[in-house]
Amino acid sequence: MQQSVLITGANRGIGLEFARQYSDAGWRVHACCRHPEAAAALNELSGPDLSVHRLDVAAPDDIAALAQELRAQPLDLLLNNAGTYGPAATGFGRLRSEPWLDTFQVNSIAPLLMAQAFLDSLEAGRGRTIATLTSKMGSMGDNGSGGSYVYRSSKAALNAALKSLALDLAPRRLKVLILHPGWVRTDMGGPHGEIAADESARRLRTLIAEATASDSGRFIDIDGSTIPW
Repeated sequence: MQQSVLITGANRGIGLEFARQYSDAGWRVHACCRHPEAAAALNELSGPDLSVHRLDVAAPDDIAALAQELRAQPLDLLLNNAGTYGPAATGFGRLRSEPWLDTFQVNSIAPLLMAQAFLDSLEAGRGRTIATLTSKMGSMGDNGSGGSYVYRSSKAALNAALKSLALDLAPRRLKVLILHPGWVRTDMGGPHGEIAADESARRLRTLIAEATASDSGRFIDIDGSTIPW
């Protein structure tokens, strides 16, 4: 039976590579982004087994509408890829609450709302996996440089929520994977990243495919090692 994946933020970077690679591997791909009409590279991939859906993960009504649209389709993998670095001016002394809260909505809250909305579809699938891209910058144990208050805090909050989700969904035999994609050369990661988007997606796909119940709730680096909280 054909496996299926729903990917958020699929119009560029790692998300686009996920869409491309899962499609090439024969999966049924639901690729989501805010503005499908402007997602030229993603639309080039669309076909019988790859559909493009409009979804702003910061809009709970959008999440609910897409879950309703796809309610009859089993889902093997929910891949929460969409994220934002937040406002450019995030140094101490320049912090503002509104853009900070906007960043939390995308990075910290939306992945949990997605998991909640698509739980029935995931339980109907065989893969039973929720994989979410976070960042090592959300690690307090790894923070040796300071700064980046908005992004760091949003990812730390995400990690805490996903750890709880992993514990809560374990009795229902769902895996919750918390994945750091590496420092990737994307619009967010910048041109000096250590790894290309296609390589990051390929390695993350391997981690997802090989994950067991013991990996659920673990903060996993791109090389498979455990990152300190």
